Amino acid sequence: MSVSTKRKADLKVVLIGAADVGKTCLVSRYIDDSFNKSSESTIGASFFLKQWGPYNIAIWDTAGEERFSGLSTFYCRDAGAAILTYDIGNHSSFNDLRTRFLPLLPEENCLKVVVGAKLDLVTDDTKRAVSRQEARQFATEINQTYLEKQDSKTPLSFETSSKTGEGVTDAFEFAFSQCLAEVSGSYKIKRHTDTVDIAEATQTPKATIDKPAKKCC
Repeated sequence: MSVSTKRKADLKVVLIGAADVGKTCLVSRYIDDSFNKSSESTIGASFFLKQWGPYNIAIWDTAGEERFSGLSTFYCRDAGAAILTYDIGNHSSFNDLRTRFLPLLPEENCLKVVVGAKLDLVTDDTKRAVSRQEARQFATEINQTYLEKQDSKTPLSFETSSKTGEGVTDAFEFAFSQCLAEVSGSYKIKRHTDTVDIAEATQTPKATIDKPAKKCC
């Protein structure tokens, strides 16, 4: 991608979560409306630029392996929103959100959206490891500052399928709408006013940005 130093992102969004939970499939479904079940782990992070109404949104898909935790801290810096992703059929990946990934995020001014992935694989309750209620409770707990200013009934957790597309757009555009000024008549909240220099954002410590088209989960 050719990036001009004059281009700015109005919002920085990071996807965080354990390896193989489906983060890259999630963002690929949203950006390209495509699904590729072949899996190749992201190394470092992949960068996407989304034009949403009048806004430029910088989306970072970060690596989930523990050996990249230092780099993940770098990519999470100054994020206005985070998509905390777990596998609905794997409770360990849900626990990792609290123990490994939540500490990487800014404590203030970062909306934390909890997103369950691989909904299509949970055909009945025997295959489900994380209940909707458990995810909702966690999302409420980690967004207390946000909820103090908003309707307590606002959904902060979603379940998605990158294979079918179910819930994917809802999750991303909820985060966008809560952090940016009104785009349509529906959204009136403006929580994030800083801009991120896209050219600066793509300069990583070890040049570990991957081409998103080659990645899946």
